[in-house]
Amino acid sequence: MNRLAIKRIIDEYKDINHNDYGMSAMMNEDDHSKWVIYFFGPTETLYEGGVFKMNIKFTEKYPYEPPHCTFITKIFHPNINTSGAICLDILKSNWIPSLSIAKLVMSIISLLTDPNPQSPLNGEAAQLYMNKRDEYNLKTKEYTEKYATV
Repeated sequence: MNRLAIKRIIDEYKDINHNDYGMSAMMNEDDHSKWVIYFFGPTETLYEGGVFKMNIKFTEKYPYEPPHCTFITKIFHPNINTSGAICLDILKSNWIPSLSIAKLVMSIISLLTDPNPQSPLNGEAAQLYMNKRDEYNLKTKEYTEKYATV
């Protein structure tokens, strides 16, 4: 990875850990391109009370292409599959180099609040969200309580 990319990654790491974004990051000491991000579930949602953990892996082309993000914490959501992959436009075609990791994580948190069942990675969650909201709510809350509470 080139020096400018490493400098940006380190600057973003410091920014996340020294500002009140409601998240924190841990950087792999041996490989600065690997992070683990922790954040709280958004208030007044089915994820409230949960602490969620994600892997972030920067590519050689960062910031010109998005990092790879996957949930470590099991989560029930239409746009997050059972392997933790996330379906979000800024992780694909709508990435722009000026986006920071803090803004990316805030967008993922926003996705938790406002799912897009029209573009699902988890078909079961999308179907329940659209057709049986009570069952969706119950299963989502169960996952939060089982997998995301300390």
